[in-house]
Amino acid sequence: MYMDLTWRVPVNVRLQSGLERIFLSVNDAVDFLENEWPLRRGERYDRALQKCRGALRRLVPLEVAREAFIAACFEAGMPMVMSEPLRFSIPNPASAVA
Repeated sequence: MYMDLTWRVPVNVRLQSGLERIFLSVNDAVDFLENEWPLRRGERYDRALQKCRGALRRLVPLEVAREAFIAACFEAGMPMVMSEPLRFSIPNPASAVA
């Protein structure tokens, strides 16, 4: 049975092209590692793929897989991007002009 194993906190990464990409789950990470990873691979890439596949089989905790994926991204020159939480403002009805 296929299940999307979503992380509690998404991983937002700046790709080598400069674009930003958000990874919401282990499935997103495995797909990226297997199909879109840049040519530069290393020890952390191998570990991330191993941990993420293990998480899909419920053998590795999701957070361990997430941290391994983040480390692989850093190793490949793709840092995490920290974004500020969205802030919503509620309009004041008294200030509305009729």
